Amino acid sequence: MAFTAKDVKELREMTGCGMMDCKKALTETDGDKDKAVEYLREKGLAAATKKAGRIAAEGIVSSYTSDDASVGAIIEVNSETDFVGKNADFKAFVGALAKIVADSNPADLEALNALKFDDTKTVEEELREKILTIGENMKIRRFARFEGNVVTYIHGEGRIGVMVKVEGDLTDDAKAAAKDAAMQIAAMNPLYLDKTTVPAEDLEKEKHIILAQMKEDPKNAGKPENILEKMLTGKVNKFYELNCLNQQEFVKDSNYKVEKYLAEKGIKLVDFVRFEKGEGLEKKEENFADEVASMMK
Repeated sequence: MAFTAKDVKELREMTGCGMMDCKKALTETDGDKDKAVEYLREKGLAAATKKAGRIAAEGIVSSYTSDDASVGAIIEVNSETDFVGKNADFKAFVGALAKIVADSNPADLEALNALKFDDTKTVEEELREKILTIGENMKIRRFARFEGNVVTYIHGEGRIGVMVKVEGDLTDDAKAAAKDAAMQIAAMNPLYLDKTTVPAEDLEKEKHIILAQMKEDPKNAGKPENILEKMLTGKVNKFYELNCLNQQEFVKDSNYKVEKYLAEKGIKLVDFVRFEKGEGLEKKEENFADEVASMMK
């Protein structure tokens, strides 16, 4: 499979590796970007990427939780510029959408657009009006809704939004602990809830990468198989600690893992959603692609 200058650019943005390393990785993997990321990691050139994609779009993430915390919703709406994301009218619009999601439980974006925004307009009609009034294109990108004991947290004026669902008695202390967990999710961006929820395919891929990295390290040459197995186990456990919320060290108190901290507050976190504005989206192309193209001739 052939690859282009744009592919090299995107791989560089995904991994933070140098241009020539990215070009070599794509050459070795026949243009397959996913395999190229693995190739760079195996060579020790790229760290594990939690989110493969450049965060570039503007807008905000907003949330709504019912007074009794039994229903919650989180939503992302994108705009062209950061200026609009800070506009009070735009913020109020996105906040109202979060409440509509919580109250009406739409099945998808199409269903949300068809719902009543107020007595005179649908959500889609209100969005069009906002586009005309503010003068920028806007798009409702995604939303999520939980029922149960729900706590939400918005970070950085809508840059990141987190919603968690917990089991247990949601006392004031428990609610504060659930918010602490949501803040942890915002900061540490775990990929999984618990090590038991890591898909077998993901775990095998990670083991393959770890083994490849170990083989590349000259310090491991000649080590007995049982020692290498212990090293592999240790690195897999480290993978869990970095990527699984329950196994992560609690940021506010390093004496605790997140799961134990919540248990002492009488709750168990059973689900979470984390939205980061513009995650995986790109702005219009820059001239950087031309620079890459010149190196591929």
